[in-house]
Amino acid sequence: MEYALGIDFGTNSVRALVVRCRDGAEAGSCVVDYPGGEQGILLDRTDHNLARQDPADILFGLEKSVRGALAAAKRRHGVSPGSIVGIGVDTTGSSPIPVDRGNRPLALSARWKRNLSAHCWLWKDHTSWREAARITELAARIRPRYIAKCGNTYSSEWWWSKIWHCLRTAPDVFSAAYSWVEMADWVPSVLAGVDDPLKVVRGVCAAGHKALYSDEWGGLPDKKFLAALDPRLASLRDRLYARAHDASQAAGALCPAWAGKLGLPAGIPIAIGEFDVHYGSIGSGVREGTLVKVIGTSTCDCAVVAAGRNVPDIPGICGIVPGAILPGFQGIEAGQSAVGDIFRWWVEGVCGGDAAMHRDLTAEAARQKPGESGLLALDWQNGNRTILVDPLLTGLLVGCTLHTTRAEIYRALIEGTAFGARAIIERIREYGVPIRRVVCAGGIAEKNPLLMQVYADVIGCTMHVAGSSQACALGAAVSAAVLAGVHRDFPAAQRAMTRLKAASYRPIPANRRVYNRLYAQYRLLHDGFGGKAKAVDFSKTMKVLLAEKAAAKS
Repeated sequence: MEYALGIDFGTNSVRALVVRCRDGAEAGSCVVDYPGGEQGILLDRTDHNLARQDPADILFGLEKSVRGALAAAKRRHGVSPGSIVGIGVDTTGSSPIPVDRGNRPLALSARWKRNLSAHCWLWKDHTSWREAARITELAARIRPRYIAKCGNTYSSEWWWSKIWHCLRTAPDVFSAAYSWVEMADWVPSVLAGVDDPLKVVRGVCAAGHKALYSDEWGGLPDKKFLAALDPRLASLRDRLYARAHDASQAAGALCPAWAGKLGLPAGIPIAIGEFDVHYGSIGSGVREGTLVKVIGTSTCDCAVVAAGRNVPDIPGICGIVPGAILPGFQGIEAGQSAVGDIFRWWVEGVCGGDAAMHRDLTAEAARQKPGESGLLALDWQNGNRTILVDPLLTGLLVGCTLHTTRAEIYRALIEGTAFGARAIIERIREYGVPIRRVVCAGGIAEKNPLLMQVYADVIGCTMHVAGSSQACALGAAVSAAVLAGVHRDFPAAQRAMTRLKAASYRPIPANRRVYNRLYAQYRLLHDGFGGKAKAVDFSKTMKVLLAEKAAAKS
């Protein structure tokens, strides 16, 4: 029997999964919470935009989760370490790490451990919003093709804006860093024992979607452009990389040191690193015509289009990158900056509840009809990733009365995220990309039928659920199985190793009609508060919500 190991680094935890290559059967898994910060995130109470992660927590989670998954696989199915033929890794992103000449994160040294700028700059860090705006402005003026492929707006969640913000606000950290490595590239390089940042095999997933990389213009942005931002960024370019690769390229082989730590044989091939949703899409069976939504703290959406097909640039998305998901296909990425985080904010942060309150509010909200609450929410508590690409937008709730309940607000927040998801799908379809079915992955998709039905009713599409509860780790394992030669290519591996759950959620026509009317009001708020429409008439919105409320109760 041949098995692959998939390792998925999320925002709050890391999970490892041992998968049988023949059919995708899951032999053992282990989830490890990051021990540091608040649920694994290093925060600064004086700046709500800051979110970092300790590289020591990344290494702790790596070792403990893999050992746990291997132990579970051996205990339950007799899987031996020698049966592991490949390793795949996915992470959050863009989550760049400043490293020294030996590829060691600065934060692992005593000198820099207490300096938040020396840690991993987690994907949800928005401190660089000024730098992102400046990059957008400069690129639009002198290198428009750079941002045309990433929706015409550069984001504060991405690579260059974060590194430039470090340069401007923590120049001592920037000067101490020999190079920077995306977390998705760094973890595979650690497993491979790479001790030189210049020898790290970089993935086109991170490079193309977040670092303005393209083979069309010779890789990363040219030095003249970077120097116009800051000459020190131009100098850094020489210490980064010249080429990025798709998943047909190995990131390396398991080195003896990490083989010993994990209890695995040395020399096992390591697949190229990708972001969680990209490998999650593979683990969910992505193909042309399918949109995969990985619903977690945030939501990431991915689709693929054949490499030979001409796809126009799509404003407001996170990029169209050849090979970013599957070799031979263009990868399209979009998403929402907060989904699960919004529900957690309301239930745990505002209401002071716990998991039991999540369940209770969900059950109460499920008894409500569409429109019954009279509420409408904008899902921007952590800014807008797609299609407005603006971290300075905030959440909004319209329609509250003295009788509004916690459960009504909870449902309105779910509906708000569904409206945001519909706006993304409509934008992608508008530019000729086919979306005939939607597959959702992640714990929320599996555990919250209310959310899934609301999404089906709002979007007007059947919502399928990925067969694996660890779709991202499974996708990483699929990549490892292909790299190890167990399957001839990705389509063959996906057919053998991935599946959907039997349950699906179909749009209910009556609900759909109500949500179509509410979505029209959502778009008024979306375009008005999002700055995309100069003159928006909100004067009827509250009256429309009250009318829908009355109709639902009649």
